[in-house]
Amino acid sequence: MSLQTDDSGGTGVASSSDTVGDTFYPLYDRLFSEDSEFVADVETKLNQARMTDTVELYLSRALGIGFISGLALWLIGVLLGYGIFATGLVQVDAILGFPVGNETLLEIIEMLRVPVLVLFTGLVFGSIGFAIGFGSLVAIPYSRASARKREINMLLTDSVSFMYALSVGGLNQLEIIEAMAQADDTYGEVSREFQSIVKETEYFDIDYRTAIRKQALETPSDELSQFLTDMLSIVNSGGDMESFLEDKKEKHMRTAKQEQELTLETLELFGEMYMTLSLFPLLLIIIMVVMQMIPDASVTNNMLYMTVYGLIPLIGVGFLVLVSTVKHDEPGDGYLSAGEANRIQSADEQGLLNLGLVEQFTGTYSVFDRIKNREGTHETIEVLKRPHIFFRDNPLYILALTVPTALVVVATAMVTGSAPTSVDGMMANAVWGTFVYLYIPLYIIAVPLAIFREWNVRHRNTVVNQLSENLRKLASANDTGMTLLESFKAVSDTTSGKLAREFEMMHTKVNYGMSLKETLIEFNNKYHIPRLARTTRLITEAQEASNQITDVLRTAARASENHDDIERERKSRTRMQVVIIVMTFMTVLAVIAILKTQFIDTMAGLDAGSGASGSEATGELAEADLSENTDIEMLSMLFFHAVTLQAIISGVICGYIRDADILSGLKYSVVLATIALVGWTLVA
Repeated sequence: MSLQTDDSGGTGVASSSDTVGDTFYPLYDRLFSEDSEFVADVETKLNQARMTDTVELYLSRALGIGFISGLALWLIGVLLGYGIFATGLVQVDAILGFPVGNETLLEIIEMLRVPVLVLFTGLVFGSIGFAIGFGSLVAIPYSRASARKREINMLLTDSVSFMYALSVGGLNQLEIIEAMAQADDTYGEVSREFQSIVKETEYFDIDYRTAIRKQALETPSDELSQFLTDMLSIVNSGGDMESFLEDKKEKHMRTAKQEQELTLETLELFGEMYMTLSLFPLLLIIIMVVMQMIPDASVTNNMLYMTVYGLIPLIGVGFLVLVSTVKHDEPGDGYLSAGEANRIQSADEQGLLNLGLVEQFTGTYSVFDRIKNREGTHETIEVLKRPHIFFRDNPLYILALTVPTALVVVATAMVTGSAPTSVDGMMANAVWGTFVYLYIPLYIIAVPLAIFREWNVRHRNTVVNQLSENLRKLASANDTGMTLLESFKAVSDTTSGKLAREFEMMHTKVNYGMSLKETLIEFNNKYHIPRLARTTRLITEAQEASNQITDVLRTAARASENHDDIERERKSRTRMQVVIIVMTFMTVLAVIAILKTQFIDTMAGLDAGSGASGSEATGELAEADLSENTDIEMLSMLFFHAVTLQAIISGVICGYIRDADILSGLKYSVVLATIALVGWTLVA
């Protein structure tokens, strides 16, 4: 069994779970045989998910949870069945549907009909409960293994580039594996796979060839499994590891571009699907409005409410979930650590929310408590002097100001009578009521958050705009014989931009006594971008072995250029998806506006127009008031709310497709909602 970490809960939860598992183990032993394919598959997923439970205990626990949930829902089903059938709420006189000639048999059926229906309802609910309890627990290792597989595949290209750069830097096979195992703050799940190899060689006295072979069988990623298998063949044959890693690096870079192309093509398909699906509520609204005007039609106002407030958000949420299955954010938080107990913090990390080193010593001596209080006061004053910088670095904290402000404004409007407080009042003044209850909170909350979030992203991303070019310059300078530190100075003197200024600052810090590794990690943690973290990790590992790391810097530049190519293609292709979604919203807005002005408003004056006509051909039309079933104010309110919801949801989807971040959609939502508000104000 490989040495792996467990992601499960605390000791109390584990103890109670073990009790359930031990109790239901005899049931597991009776249901599953030793050669069961299902058991073997679950055991494989447990290993891939790095969960330490044995498959016997885990499935026994799942059976216990399934039994408990099934019993609970069985009781609910029995009570529900009794309430429906035994009390006569639902008549069951003709439930069989065929005649019975024998009176005795008929009496038995009459006597058993209700109890059987009650028990059957309980059985159905119990089965559903067991399936939910057992299935949800069994699905956990599958879900975790799938998440690990996704992250491994996303990071494998950079991981192979990292190993190749270390090989070029002069490290041997074992040192490369150990360095990869220590880089879990950068390469995440890929690094943890190599940690298993290192730990098995250290704690179980297994040679690293056997450990590599075993990990190739246990990893959830087929690509990493193939890489480890090929790596093992090179190790066994004594081949050139550097050439092997170079070939694998090029192969995985090509694979990353191909996968990006496939993802973008899938997103294009989803964009076309959304364009079609988002028009479905519009067509449904038009049909129901027309049907309402027909006498004796069965269309009710509730169906319109469900379409506007249920179907439109449901389609948007469903599409977001669909997009999330193919589009993922970049793994990692971008922070680097210098060791288990020596986490280097940047100036951005140290502040009002984290007072730094002094927090580790408070409570031991009173002097440290006084220092912490003074430091807290100092940081608070600094935040009050420059609050915009604090909110730039911590955008979500602006919600502590904007959410209460929005609530106060809305509550004041309600108390003073400025905003409608009833459904009839909302219908009579739909634009103003919606503005108070939706648009004012949207502007107060979303606009500052969107501004500070975009400022934060742009402030951090500016440093990587010229990363590839500056890495090439560093490699050229280092190739002339300069040390890495001297290369930083040379590049900063001949280059402009934020990254060049950071190079100059790093050179100054090292001259004042700070180590180059600490300087690099502090620089990375200041911006904490996952892409920058991988490049910084590469340079810090290589510079510890030698100051001449030209090939390493060129490898880092090549990896950065590959990332730039993928990013440019992604921005170009997703821009078209954003345009499609925005144009779809504009189409919905235009059609509903035309429906309001040219159809609904015309029907409102139908009586006067038909009464003025004396023609016998239109006599019946005059007698039939086609607008008597139509509430014009209600329809106007629903139309406005429909385009507003469509605007907000379309904006969120645009941001998620663009940057794989829900907050990125705030700016789109605000703009589209404003267009809906202005457009409907002109229409109404």
